Amino acid sequence: MGSNARFKNIDDINRIVVKIGTSTLTYPGGKLNFHRIDQIARVLSDLNNQGRQIVFVTSAAIGVGIARLGKPELLASVPGKQAAASVGQAMLMKIYQRMFNDYNQIVSQVLLTKYVTDTERTRVNAQNTMNTLLEMNVIPIVNENDTIATEEIVFGDNDTLSATVAALIDADLLILLSDIDGLYTGNPKANPDAKLISRVDDITEDIENLASGKGSTLGTGGMITKIKAASIAYEHGIDTIIANGDNPEVLYDILEGKAVGTHFVAPSNR
Repeated sequence: MGSNARFKNIDDINRIVVKIGTSTLTYPGGKLNFHRIDQIARVLSDLNNQGRQIVFVTSAAIGVGIARLGKPELLASVPGKQAAASVGQAMLMKIYQRMFNDYNQIVSQVLLTKYVTDTERTRVNAQNTMNTLLEMNVIPIVNENDTIATEEIVFGDNDTLSATVAALIDADLLILLSDIDGLYTGNPKANPDAKLISRVDDITEDIENLASGKGSTLGTGGMITKIKAASIAYEHGIDTIIANGDNPEVLYDILEGKAVGTHFVAPSNR
């Protein structure tokens, strides 16, 4: 593969965390987009077959639970969201197991809270478990343990969770797939003249100010949480790419070094 303009050395990109947001995994009403999930399972399994180590950070447990229960009012309270997450997480894993199995790929479930990664003993345990799974060519499917998380131990969004996981396992690259092409000079939905920013070397206050607003109704993040995630990865020497996940095959383009989305380049990788 060799070096290219996008990466210092693409041959060194082996361990990858891929986070996919709620809006990419579901339809607007919260029901799962099975076609896209099947595409995701196929592409991630194929990347694993190439010899890459993949961690998949998934969203959508709360949204899926809300849709299954038919109780949107659960979004109004923490216990309601946690109950919905309990239902939705079980549904998600059942579907992931079935779809990844179609591609002969073993997956596992890893549920984390901030307590786990902030506490030395549990952090090491989680790190050892993840490393062992990756060495066995298993794809860990990671989500926040919403059912038990409280304000003190919550990540709050899976962008932050994915960056924390990337740091935990010393990943080579963090990829955040969402419903937007990347970071723009303005809000592309409101400003047709807004331009996609292809590369960010320094996460400055000006960059943070470009990220405003929240994501979808069922999601918990937006561009600002992705900038925060990129900052966490940046501090650990890990590049981050924000790209549109409507076509999961974009992962192939990213890993071929093509200019897709917004690339946040850590200082050690320039």
